[in-house]
Amino acid sequence: MIRLDDLVLFVRTAALGSFSNAAREADLLPGQVSAAIQRLERELDVRLFARSTRSLRLTDEGNQYLPYAKEVLQVLHEGNERVSGGGDSLRGVLQVAAPSDLGRNVLLEWITNFSDAHPGLSLRLFLSDHLADVFRDPVDVAIRYGVAEDASYIALPLAESNRRVLVASPSYLGRHGRPQRLDDLAAHRCLLYVLGGRVYDKWVFPDGSERRRFTVNGTLFCDDADVVRRWAIDGRGIAYKSWIDVCTDVHAGRLEVVLPQQPGEPAPLNLICPHRKQFLPAIRQLHATLRERLEALTMPQPA
Repeated sequence: MIRLDDLVLFVRTAALGSFSNAAREADLLPGQVSAAIQRLERELDVRLFARSTRSLRLTDEGNQYLPYAKEVLQVLHEGNERVSGGGDSLRGVLQVAAPSDLGRNVLLEWITNFSDAHPGLSLRLFLSDHLADVFRDPVDVAIRYGVAEDASYIALPLAESNRRVLVASPSYLGRHGRPQRLDDLAAHRCLLYVLGGRVYDKWVFPDGSERRRFTVNGTLFCDDADVVRRWAIDGRGIAYKSWIDVCTDVHAGRLEVVLPQQPGEPAPLNLICPHRKQFLPAIRQLHATLRERLEALTMPQPA
């Protein structure tokens, strides 16, 4: 008979890539995790992992079995959510991944207040600009800009009409002048974002039914979007940011929208989760809370 604990350790080992990492997460010894996987393999009469002294990877049979194991654990989790606690109280653990800038400067207070309102819920927040995988990483939901193209995910909209905007500080514009058209960006210092080793130095703008792409230049690069925003406030150059990330700075006068008549690239914000998880009470309530707050951050209309 398959043990539930062995199933959990199989899923976590597949996600973390090693017995040692899974053991550390579960506060076990690596040998205990290895023994659990061996028990599961004997029950199934298949080999789930190909082991060597330097690597651990799923076999073809392991890859085929993994989604079913996750499905079983998810169904049990949902059943526990339904029967434990009663009423409208939220219990259990909710793990949320969000971009660094958005997480620190916009979502942090709202998510903290959400946690305060549901003391029975353990909420874990992970901030990084590297995209979290809600199947392989230890997170339940990820808040992301853009649309999920993977059919195994569902995107619950948070701010569909959000766009990127060009921003700079009053001090920068006073020293270097204000661009009058997009072509003028070539003569300005632009603050560049790096993700996965790629420099995002080609800024895209809608032009009717077409898109225009401009290659920009700068001397400051960072893989943390919050640093790019701080550089802009400090007068170091022009940034091309999500309106949600900079609207507070614009309203406070720390930043100004450059070329306000020019629409920016769409940057819809969504809450990403596996299809089944969208029905969990904690995820539904978090989505409703964040959507209500974000709807108040209306985009400026082109002049």
